[in-house]
Amino acid sequence: MTSPYRICPDTGFKVDLAGEKLIKWNAVTSIIFLAIGGLLGFLVALTRWPEIHLLDADTFYMALTAHGIVILLVWLIYFEMALLYFASSILLNVRLALPKLAWLGYWLMTIGALLTVVIVLQGESNVMFTSYVPMQADPLFYVGIILFAVGALCGCAVFFATLVIAKAEKTYEGSIPLVTFGAMTAAIIAVFTIASGAVILIPTFLWSVGLIAYIDPLMYKVIWWAMGHSSQQINVAAHIAVWYAIAAILFGAKPLSEKVSRFAFLMYILFLQLASAHHLLVEPALSSEWKIVNTSYLLYLAVMASMIHGLTVPGSIEAAQRKKGFTNGLFEWLRKAPWSNPVFSGMFISLVLFGVLGGITGVIMGQEQVNIIVHNTLYVPGHFHGTVAAGTTLAFMAITYWLVPVLFRRELILPGWAKWQPYFFGLGVGGLSLALMGAGTLGISRRHWDITYADAAIKFDHPALAHLMMGINGVFATIATIGGVMFVVVIVGSLLWGKNRDEAPVAEAAPEPTPAATPSAMTAHGSAGVAEVPGTFTLALIFLAVFVLYFFVNWKFLASTWGLS
Repeated sequence: MTSPYRICPDTGFKVDLAGEKLIKWNAVTSIIFLAIGGLLGFLVALTRWPEIHLLDADTFYMALTAHGIVILLVWLIYFEMALLYFASSILLNVRLALPKLAWLGYWLMTIGALLTVVIVLQGESNVMFTSYVPMQADPLFYVGIILFAVGALCGCAVFFATLVIAKAEKTYEGSIPLVTFGAMTAAIIAVFTIASGAVILIPTFLWSVGLIAYIDPLMYKVIWWAMGHSSQQINVAAHIAVWYAIAAILFGAKPLSEKVSRFAFLMYILFLQLASAHHLLVEPALSSEWKIVNTSYLLYLAVMASMIHGLTVPGSIEAAQRKKGFTNGLFEWLRKAPWSNPVFSGMFISLVLFGVLGGITGVIMGQEQVNIIVHNTLYVPGHFHGTVAAGTTLAFMAITYWLVPVLFRRELILPGWAKWQPYFFGLGVGGLSLALMGAGTLGISRRHWDITYADAAIKFDHPALAHLMMGINGVFATIATIGGVMFVVVIVGSLLWGKNRDEAPVAEAAPEPTPAATPSAMTAHGSAGVAEVPGTFTLALIFLAVFVLYFFVNWKFLASTWGLS
C-alpha cells in the first residue's frame, strides 16, 4: 500500500500527500488571481494618470471594483489557505484533517471568486470593493462573495481540526510552534471576519432580489468594516507568521522572547479588529465616546503588537547572525545577510515597508482629527498599499521562493530575475504608496475617475503638484507591475519547466537562490535568550524618530488646513 506521506529530503518533514496537494492547488490558484488583480490595478493607475487617462468611466469603475476584490480578498485568502494547511499539517507532522471538506472549501472559493469577478467584468456590479448601499449590485455578486467566504470558513475548520488531531496524536511537544500560533491567530480573525460578512451580506443579497425593502446605509458601513478591514488583519497575522518562518529557515533564528511574541499575536485577536474602524470616524451618527476609545486606546494596543513583531523579527536575525561571528559594528549582521536571496530580501523589504509606510500612516490616519481631512482621499489606498501590497504581498512572494523547491520539488528558473524581483516590486509599491498619500493630502478623491473633473458642470482642477503625484503614481505602478510579472514568470515557469529536484544529481540539489533550510527552528520552542541587538535597537530608534516627525508634520498640516493660531 502506498504511504500517505513522503519525507522531504531538504527539511525532514513528514509531508501528508493529501495536504500537500491542497497546498499546491490553493497556492497556484492564488498566483493566477494575483496576476489578474495586478493587471487590473495597472489599468487603474494608468487611468488616474491625467496625461494617459486610459479607460472610460464605466470601464474604470469595473476595473477598480474587480481589482479591489481580487487583490484584497481572493489572491490573499487563497494563499492563506495554503499557509494554514502548511502550518498545521506539515509543521506538526500530522495528516490533514477532513480533506474532503478542504476540497469543498476550495471549490466553493473558486466558484464564488469566478462568479463575482465575471459579474463585475460584465459591467453589472461596478460598486467597488465596499459596495456601499444604496449602490446595488447584481444578486450574483453577493452570492459569489458569500460562497467564497463559506469556502474560506471550511478551510479554517480543517485547520482547527488538524490542530485537534495533532494534539490527540501527540505529534508535537509542548505548545504549537510560533509560526503555527501566528497562523491560528489569522484563522481566528478569519472566523470573526466571515461571521461579520454573513451578518451584512446575506441581508444585502436579499435586498438585491427584492425580499428586503431597505438596508440602513450606516448599519451597512459599520458591519461591513467589521468584515472589510478585519479581512486585512488576517493578512497581517499571516504575513508576520511568514516573517518568523523565514527568519527560522534562513538563520535558525529564535524570537527574542517567544512568550512576548505569542502575546503580541493575542493582542491582535483582542484589539486589531476593534481598532480597524478608522473608516467610520467621520460618521456623525457614531458617538464621540466610541471614537475616543477606538483611536486613543484600542488602536495603540494593536500598534503595540505590531511594534513587538517589528522589533523581535530583525532582533532575532541579529542575534543569530552575531552568534555566527558577524559582530563588527552595528550592522555587519545586516550587511552580511543574504540580500541576493529573494526569500530574505522579500521578507525584509516587506517588514520595512509595512512598518514605515503602512504602520506609521495607519496610526496617523487613525486619529480622528487627521482622518477628517484625509478620509475618502487617495491617502487611504496609499496607506493600505503600504500594508497589504507591500507588507503582505512581498512576504508571501518571499516564502513562495522557498516553497517551490521544497514543496513542489522544482528548481527555480531565471535566478537573476528572482534575485531582483523583490527590489522591483518593493520600489514600485513603495513609490506608488507615497505618491497616493501625497495626492491624498492635496485633496484628490479616493475613487473619482478623473481628477481634472473635465465633465463637471462647474469646472475645477487640482494644482499642478497633484497632477505630478498621479504621474509619479503611474511610473511606480509600472515598476511594481514589472516586478509582479517577474514573480509570476519565475514561479509559473519554475512549476512548468523547472528541473525536478528529486531527479537532479546531488550536486544540483540546492541551486541559488534556494536557501539551506533549517526548519527545526520553525518547530522548536524557546527564545534567543539574553542577546545584545544594538543594531535592531538603533533601527527602532530611527523608526521612532521618523514616526514622531511624520506625526507632527501631519498635525502642522492639520493646523494649516483649519487656520488655527
